[in-house]
Amino acid sequence: MTDRFKAILISRDTEKKQSVDTVELGEADFMEGDVTVAIEATTINYKDGLAITGRAPVIRRFPLVPGIDFAGTVIASDNAGWKAGDKVILNGWGTGETHHGAFAQKSRVKGEWLVPLPDGMSARDAMAVGTAGYTAMLSVMALERHGITPGSGPVIVTGAAGGVGSVAISLLSELGYHVIASTGRTAESDYLRQLGAAEIIPRNELSEPAKPLAKERWAAGVDSVGSHTLANVLSMTSYGGAIAACGLAGGMDLPTSVAPFILRGVSLLGIDSVMAPRDLRIAAWNRIANELDQAKLSALSRTIGFDGIIDAARDIVDGKIRGRVVVEM
Repeated sequence: MTDRFKAILISRDTEKKQSVDTVELGEADFMEGDVTVAIEATTINYKDGLAITGRAPVIRRFPLVPGIDFAGTVIASDNAGWKAGDKVILNGWGTGETHHGAFAQKSRVKGEWLVPLPDGMSARDAMAVGTAGYTAMLSVMALERHGITPGSGPVIVTGAAGGVGSVAISLLSELGYHVIASTGRTAESDYLRQLGAAEIIPRNELSEPAKPLAKERWAAGVDSVGSHTLANVLSMTSYGGAIAACGLAGGMDLPTSVAPFILRGVSLLGIDSVMAPRDLRIAAWNRIANELDQAKLSALSRTIGFDGIIDAARDIVDGKIRGRVVVEM
């Protein structure tokens, strides 16, 4: 049948044992939505790795197609905002968690979840950025709204060799910031400098239990790690500074004190990419299209095919992937 398409499906048996299979689905398997998209490119995010490996309860209904973001072309629409042929991007909104996601050749979604692919950006380029890069831009914008400028002082980026960290370094360095990259993979130092890092510090400087306050080392930061790392970053942030928190690769806990907040006026800025308002999404994607260096984008990404998704998802959770992995469908 012509409506059949390839997808990855995660199922769970009566004993809650998870299985991951490559299957064929049909349009009868679509979930609620008013726009059907032919997916041209997707990517592997840390959350996708957690979903496929089952290491965290990302998926909240079974069976489900994982994958939290995609870029593609509208092939059918009952939504007044979209027509066949429109180029679109989707990030979040529960796709890959409660709604069939991106690891399929087609998807039906709600039109309000989509934003236009910026002019001059290909589907592949959009997914080289992906939710990780879009989250990095949301973090940069939050720091700017707080009043952080390159003149404020150095900016720390944790999880530097990962997807969020790689794009954050590139964006911040392009904007003129002095970027300090924290990584557990010191072998990636040349890669991080290529992206624009001015200094590189080992992860273990930030991974031990934090003091309430430590020496001031940076004015701001983008943290995708959480736990002790974020606690240390906060304790070392200078007076009036701010940290954008957007990830939990090191844990969901935050073993800190109120000291940075009440003695140094430090702000912790929460970044949510899943339910962010549409106007903020469009602003972020337009800035990405205009401000992210294309040469750096190529350096921080590599491309795989559909059949490489499951292995890449496992690798990202094991810390074996640097930068971004694009899946061309």
